[in-house]
Amino acid sequence: RIDVVSAYLVLIVSGIAAVTMPYAWRSVAKEIPEKNIAFFYALLLLCLSGLLGMSVTGDAFNLFVFLEISSLSMYSLIALGRDRRALTASFQYLVMGTIGGTFVLIGVGFLYVITGTLNMADLARLLPEVSQIRTLHTAFAFLAVGIGLKLAVFPLHLWLPNAYAFAPSTATVFIAATATKVAVYALLRFIFSVFGVQVAYVDLPLGEIFIVLAVIGILSASTVAIFQDNIKRMLAYSSVAQIGYIVAGICLATTTGLTASLLHLFNHALMKGALFMAMGCFFYQLGSVRLDDLSGIARKMPWTFSAFVLAGLSLIGVPLTVGFISKWYLVIATLQSGLWWLAVLVLAGTLLAVIYIWRVVETAWFGTPSVRASDAREAPLPMLAMTWLLVIANLYFGVQTDLTAGIATIAAEALMGTLR
Repeated sequence: RIDVVSAYLVLIVSGIAAVTMPYAWRSVAKEIPEKNIAFFYALLLLCLSGLLGMSVTGDAFNLFVFLEISSLSMYSLIALGRDRRALTASFQYLVMGTIGGTFVLIGVGFLYVITGTLNMADLARLLPEVSQIRTLHTAFAFLAVGIGLKLAVFPLHLWLPNAYAFAPSTATVFIAATATKVAVYALLRFIFSVFGVQVAYVDLPLGEIFIVLAVIGILSASTVAIFQDNIKRMLAYSSVAQIGYIVAGICLATTTGLTASLLHLFNHALMKGALFMAMGCFFYQLGSVRLDDLSGIARKMPWTFSAFVLAGLSLIGVPLTVGFISKWYLVIATLQSGLWWLAVLVLAGTLLAVIYIWRVVETAWFGTPSVRASDAREAPLPMLAMTWLLVIANLYFGVQTDLTAGIATIAAEALMGTLR
């Protein structure tokens, strides 16, 4: 079933895939053994199919099936990383992802027990008649926790840092820019289109619980990111903080709050896609993304470094970038809801982002060139071109917001319309 919300997610996932594939050509050839390259692309396409399936299905059980298709392919993609720690990261994600998938399946099973259907539109019609049955509340709790684990909301994020850090560069770009976004969509679909605000925010304390977790995630993950030596791990912890912003907007249960969350889905895909692509370019030439190895690299790879800086400014939320637009909408939503303290914490998270992005800039620009950086040169043109395409998108949609903010507003109104 395609509506404006699912079409919005399909746009994000397919757009990122279209940019990732040309980037993958040289990156995969460098990082993946030749005998595994065909296997890698098959897994990448399978993951894409699962994510697109989650975005368009109108059946709760099929959503679980597509969730597992995408998850199983992600486990294998992560395991193909050159570092042996990729196997550990993949296994950790496998264990936690299996728990999350089981929770989702149990929740869907409970819904079938009390309604006799798995069609989301039928569920939305039938559930108000059984809204006080405890089985319904149990089903919602299982779904919220299971999807929250796939979403990597704090403290269910433990699989994410290692998965992003040790996966092949192309896999990291694609997973970071799409997987958590589709999990957010699944959460939104169940909260607003299936259960409704009465169950989620009145009968059950979802808003209060998630807003606390979101705030802790923003502050703790941003703080931990400051002390990371592996830049991919740093950006992974940054993603946990950014997920906190998205969840905070959902917890407000207002049109403006949902608009902020939906807008950040698109904008965060652009930001993290560009940042991880820049990291992939550095890894292509240096074989490392550790902070010490990037010392002085700015003078050897100026185009790649410039792309990282501009994408980093977008992550921070500097005006004229997409990151500023997202946080502007979120701050407005918090103030409209009377939660001025949440607006302050959003700004505090922004200041922490300045610190960890500056650490990289300072080392790469002012540091003495490392042994690895001394002979480096710019990354291949296909990789650099796709990186800059996303960087330009960060700037363009930071100025021209009619398309992204307009679609996000319409999607938010569509979700809130199911409550009336």
